[in-house]
Amino acid sequence: MTALWSILFGLVLLALAIALFWRPARTFGREVQVGRARELFQLQREKLEHQFQATAAESGKPRGLRWKQCRFEPFLQLARDRNNGQLIGLVAVNIQFEAVEGGDMEGLPAVDNLRYASAVFIFARGQWTTEGKTVFNMNPREALTHFQNQYEPVDGEH
Repeated sequence: MTALWSILFGLVLLALAIALFWRPARTFGREVQVGRARELFQLQREKLEHQFQATAAESGKPRGLRWKQCRFEPFLQLARDRNNGQLIGLVAVNIQFEAVEGGDMEGLPAVDNLRYASAVFIFARGQWTTEGKTVFNMNPREALTHFQNQYEPVDGEH
């Protein structure tokens, strides 16, 4: 009977140790991931910006407009998907479009106006990528506020 109590006592101690150290270890792992993600983004930034612009331009959005120029701001806002923990990066951009010849937007004076938006980047399997997703008319902070049920800022910049 004493051996059984010793085993039970050992299991309770083990459970307490796991409970005490699991969260800090998990938090530390996420902090390392965030640091590495930020570092990789800076190293690959030029390639990622080009990939974003090319992919977004191919999307055909907004309809009737062609991507002419996209200027990226320097700050990267990181956020985490509340459902799956995946990191995303948002960068403020200023986009200039031109009307597609023969399209609905041709001849409209507002076509040449600069549009501000947030370019969306995804950190998956240790690499940054983009699908050209653009959150129009919102800078990164505004986008995170708008999508606060889906994303949370990870670097306290909200």
